[in-house]
Amino acid sequence: MKKAQCSACGGDAEIARGTWNFTQSGLKRVVLDGIEIIRCGNCGNEDPIIPRINDLMKVLAWAVIRKPYRLEGEEVRFLRKYLRMTQDEFSCLLHVDKTTLSKWENNEDPVGDQSDRLIRAIALALGEGLKRGQEEAVREFARIQDLRRPVGIEMNVETMSFHYAAG
Repeated sequence: MKKAQCSACGGDAEIARGTWNFTQSGLKRVVLDGIEIIRCGNCGNEDPIIPRINDLMKVLAWAVIRKPYRLEGEEVRFLRKYLRMTQDEFSCLLHVDKTTLSKWENNEDPVGDQSDRLIRAIALALGEGLKRGQEEAVREFARIQDLRRPVGIEMNVETMSFHYAAG
């Protein structure tokens, strides 16, 4: 097993492969499979070693855009941040008040059907690395189910592939 130093206590730690709940993404239900994790036997701290983070975030944005159910608040926020936009900038593009966007992002109000599709289309058009496959993704908009349903995203960090899991 590989050795490392713990970021929390400075003690000796080991590197092992495993799964990681990637809450750092801002999304509740993202699991990274096959990732290296630094585990400290002294204090119990765990730190993921996330390779190719830009590619990982692009695939995650792609997974959110292609989700077959209406977007949830944290997914709207994730896409906005992926685009490196403020709430002011994003709400102007959507032609909604900043407070409406805030309510969507905090799950205080559901995102409407038209706004959901507009958010996805803007992310496809402006998102770094998302232009390839735009046509296919937009055609899938017709299959988006008109209900909010928590869906997990499981990602393989070696192949940069994903699949949806029951939330």
